[in-house]
Amino acid sequence: MTPLKWKKSTRSNGGGDCVEVAAPPHAVMIRDSKDRQGPVLSFTPPRVEWLHRGHQDR
Repeated sequence: MTPLKWKKSTRSNGGGDCVEVAAPPHAVMIRDSKDRQGPVLSFTPPRVEWLHRGHQDR
């Protein structure tokens, strides 16, 4: 199994409140950058697009 390539969000602040994102085929995964061994949220790409569209104006 190939290790996931995690990227820190460009929207992260200097206070350590950050998320990291990985995008293996057919999924988008999100984790807390301070707890890399902790839980991971996994979404389908269409679901992430739907979430993004709903929050563009905010």
